[in-house]
Amino acid sequence: MNFKFLKLVAASGVAFGLVACSDDPPDGVTPITETAGLRFIHASVDAPPVNIELDGATFTSNLDFKGVRGTGSIRAGGPQTVEVLAQVPGGTASVLGPVDLTFEADFDYTVIALGEAAAGSPNPLDALILSSSQTAVAPGSVRAEVVHAASNAPEVDVYVTAPTDDLLPLDPLGTFEFGGSLGPVEVPSGDYRIRVVVTGDAMKEPVFDSGTVPLSGGVDLKIVAVENTNVGAGDPDQSPISLVVAQQNSAVEIVDTRTQAAYRAAHFSPNTDPVNILINDAVALANVPYPVVSDFGEAPADTYNVKIELAANPGAYAVDQDLTLEAGKRYSAYAAGYTNDLIADGLYVLEDDFRSFATGAKVRVVHLAAGAPAVDIYVTEVGAGIVGATPAVTDFEFKDETGYVQLAEGQYDVTVTLAGTDTIAIGPAAIDVVTGGVYTALARDAAGGGAPFSIEVLAEN
Repeated sequence: MNFKFLKLVAASGVAFGLVACSDDPPDGVTPITETAGLRFIHASVDAPPVNIELDGATFTSNLDFKGVRGTGSIRAGGPQTVEVLAQVPGGTASVLGPVDLTFEADFDYTVIALGEAAAGSPNPLDALILSSSQTAVAPGSVRAEVVHAASNAPEVDVYVTAPTDDLLPLDPLGTFEFGGSLGPVEVPSGDYRIRVVVTGDAMKEPVFDSGTVPLSGGVDLKIVAVENTNVGAGDPDQSPISLVVAQQNSAVEIVDTRTQAAYRAAHFSPNTDPVNILINDAVALANVPYPVVSDFGEAPADTYNVKIELAANPGAYAVDQDLTLEAGKRYSAYAAGYTNDLIADGLYVLEDDFRSFATGAKVRVVHLAAGAPAVDIYVTEVGAGIVGATPAVTDFEFKDETGYVQLAEGQYDVTVTLAGTDTIAIGPAAIDVVTGGVYTALARDAAGGGAPFSIEVLAEN
């Protein structure tokens, strides 16, 4: 599809042209050798990772939601063709562009993909382009521009204040709706607090509160409000947004002060009797048998001590370790391997991401079968078998995980073979996936350890 619109914001009033022009300079004029800066921010909540091409060459690849990629300089002038390709099951699909852009020398351009990829969305996938002069920021100042890229949030007022300021007597930095931007403004470096209030709320109750945020001098920031996909997403008592703060070629995420961490535990040690799981020496889960995966619990971001003891022998700890949980993130802690492995290696901890894609299902496979060697994994049509098929994953070892990959909606056979052979260790096991679904497939031993091996699929959302 082509760009439906390109909202162009020139911070200094310099025009940003979407016009076709020749690269050939007039007679007697030196060819353009000046440069401009270019970066991309992925702010589309349901779009998969994307690849970006500039003049037919890869500018960056695998840019995921909340990610920032850029370069110190590109050739100024134009036209230069930009195209955004979404990673979809089986390949890529053009979702923004191709469009010809002209970049002015000594300017920085930030292209923000925002809106939703789902068909029929009232806020379809689009692009916002910001431009600003490359004028240096004074060492004692911070330059910031704020962008509303959260399609689920209404028109809002934005306050950037000292940490202890009362909002009631203050005027907002500005008011904007989805697709709008505020600034850029320059403020002295120091500690600030960013609060977002729904426009018209007389009591100014923040729907987002950053808490104290230290801003160092000499930096130029793009602060992008995106839909909250973290712990608490969808809860009316939690914030609908988080902030992606981009500086040059990197970004950090700021979550609302109410946001907690989420965690779950799994007993995946096949020769270990039922266990108790203790957090900070208090029993959180009692008499947990193999193989059980708990529900998620929530807790403030902090470092916690986790102990695992035999239910029949309290105080005999197979695991005693500290885990640090960050606000907004979800963690799965697997007691995986045989009993001696637990004592030696502790918990196997994965970070979970349950953000849905509009283009397919997200599936992750985790090898937790301690008694199995390295394996190959095939994902095929139901009944197709693996003869002549190419494995999706090869040489997959205990405690390896694939990361999230996309599958088109449908039913599949998952077959696991000993690595490099057609000797089947698991399956074929049928799995059903739907677009927007997120799944974790756990390979495990039989009780006691060893064969027959099996796959347990967790529907995560």
